[in-house]
Amino acid sequence: MNSRRLLGRCALPVPAIGFGAAAIGNLYAPVDDRDARAAVEDALRRGIRYFDTAPYYGYGLSEERLGCALASASARDVVISTKVGRLIVSAETGGTLPAEGFAVSGRQAVFDYSHDGVLRSFEASLRRLRRDRVDVLLLHDVGRETHGERHEAMLRQALEEALPAMEHLKSSGACGAIGIGVNELEVCLEVMPRFDLDCILLAGRYTLLEQNAGSGTPGGGVLAEALRRSIGILVGGPFNSGLLANECAPGATYDYRPVDAGTLRRAERIYAICREAGVDVGAAALQFPLAHPAVVSVIAGMRSPAEVASVAARMSARLPSSLWEKLRQAGLLEDGVPTP
Repeated sequence: MNSRRLLGRCALPVPAIGFGAAAIGNLYAPVDDRDARAAVEDALRRGIRYFDTAPYYGYGLSEERLGCALASASARDVVISTKVGRLIVSAETGGTLPAEGFAVSGRQAVFDYSHDGVLRSFEASLRRLRRDRVDVLLLHDVGRETHGERHEAMLRQALEEALPAMEHLKSSGACGAIGIGVNELEVCLEVMPRFDLDCILLAGRYTLLEQNAGSGTPGGGVLAEALRRSIGILVGGPFNSGLLANECAPGATYDYRPVDAGTLRRAERIYAICREAGVDVGAAALQFPLAHPAVVSVIAGMRSPAEVASVAARMSARLPSSLWEKLRQAGLLEDGVPTP
């Protein structure tokens, strides 16, 4: 569980499995402080040593809870990644769940890719995390799908201000590696030739459900290009927003919204083949991305000790090699993608 791989050209050792801390930022539903702390502490007991968070997750709540739970953990024992690109500000309180999906009132997040905004965000994160540095710092959610018609201007500011500010933080020793944290393929190919990254956290785009990041489709080939440039890939969202998280049948969400009929049918075919092979889909979903040589770690969201136990069991499950061939024959794995 605590085996480590080297992250890109910076050669930072990163555990192969990571604790995604968005859930303990009250993603979709409130999490009690004690339950959040218990989840982190149980992850440590089970040998999970990599924790990924962001100011955006619960508008600071995820970082606060993670900082509290990890306060006694030595910096040598854990790897922490967080993000910049948004600032947390006060907001009018209301009775409904914010559009972003975090059950937190009185706060909101606003994009800021300026040099000063990055530094302010990072300083606030260190206070919440109770740390004087982090291992990995990522620029959060740059991309056309996120910013729409503002994409070109936001990308230019990211390249001219945000990423250079992050590079300065790395040079000063305040972080060990820098990169981008996105769920869009095209922006990876836009940024990689224009700025030296150590890593990319790519959420939901290289999974058991879809492997476009490793293919020659438009926006694909991201993993091959990352490998060529010695950029480490951190795979987020291995369950595709819960679609592949349940043991018996697909979930109801994909890409943070209700699943469409076509994607649901594809998921149902994956479940049917795994069921026939006597395999837990979640175990296959967690282990599949790690077979690619560009992938350093897989980050799974966890909000309770029960979910931590599930991830630990799925990571250690033995999967028959015949499973991957059956999925490939069914057209559910892209030709040529590596399998465990």
